[in-house]
Amino acid sequence: MPTQQRTTLRQQLLAECCRIQQLKADNARQAMLEVQESANEGQGAIEDMFESFRAACQIQRDLFARQLDEALLGLRVLQRIPAVQPHPEQPNLGTIIITDTQRFFIALSLGEITVAGEVYCVISAFSPLYLAMASRRVGDTFAFRDKKYCIKSIV
Repeated sequence: MPTQQRTTLRQQLLAECCRIQQLKADNARQAMLEVQESANEGQGAIEDMFESFRAACQIQRDLFARQLDEALLGLRVLQRIPAVQPHPEQPNLGTIIITDTQRFFIALSLGEITVAGEVYCVISAFSPLYLAMASRRVGDTFAFRDKKYCIKSIV
């Protein structure tokens, strides 16, 4: 694959990953605000009745706050992945791995995304699947969960 095509594909993958991660952050932020508003509405003379409700809302708000923090951390990781990389010899953060059965993009654990008409499984550099392929090169095979993969290309 020519350098310009590799760069364009990586930019498209990064943009889609950032869009998905930003959506996660926005959803967590919105959910956190909605729970906080619900907790604030229960004020007045019967305040004691709503105390346990407010406590439950606080727990939910804290949960969404953690999700927001994780989403923002993921965005920072994605922003550090360079769109232009020299041709890598082995899988690492930001590389595209094309096997005989599947395409992978090493970034965050986001699952499957479609870019340029192709489906890519976006996985973390900490995932067991990545660890199974980490030291491999083009032409090597690796196995994960009783399934064998042959690396056709590392972009």
